[in-house]
Amino acid sequence: MACSGHGVAVAMRTAAKVLEEHREELSRLDREIGDGDHGENMHRGFAALVTALERDAPDSPGGVLKLVAMTLISKVGGAAGPLYGTAFLRAATAVKDTGELDAATVALALRAALDGVVARGKAERGDKTMVDALLPAVLAAEGAVERDEDVPALLRAAADAAAEGADSTVLVLARKGRASYLGERSIGHMDPGARSTALLLRTFADVASGQR
Repeated sequence: MACSGHGVAVAMRTAAKVLEEHREELSRLDREIGDGDHGENMHRGFAALVTALERDAPDSPGGVLKLVAMTLISKVGGAAGPLYGTAFLRAATAVKDTGELDAATVALALRAALDGVVARGKAERGDKTMVDALLPAVLAAEGAVERDEDVPALLRAAADAAAEGADSTVLVLARKGRASYLGERSIGHMDPGARSTALLLRTFADVASGQR
């Protein structure tokens, strides 16, 4: 995947397919500790994004990321819309008008996305939220930059860390959102937002590596 506007758009279209494939899984996870609509909401948002991209795809990575943000904010219900919308909007602001993303800029965008989610959701690592997947992904991405790795390697490291982070939420007591109302009963279930975060990062890594 070239990290141009076109390449980022390809990654987003692929993400829409992946979220459709995992729609029931994400909704099942959400039914266990929430209101059960995360899979449907994410599918609806990214389906609307595909339509928007077909109508008028921006030329720059930042333009695509901003379109993602605006679409998710308007189409995705629950907490996911504002959180993911803020994440992609902060990422778009971080990359500015860059025509081609390098590893350092991708890491910068991920860090900006994390900061946006934390500011919006007031969550931290260990609260059983998407932060549990996104924070380790950001740290892994920044480590890849320090090792002078390229974008595909950076995204693979971020995706691996996000998957481990999502898995870690199974044993965590929820301290934020609807799941927190369950108290001890929230233990034993994966956070759906952490899972969708891990799915997105894995998709981006696979596209960048030419595996999708």
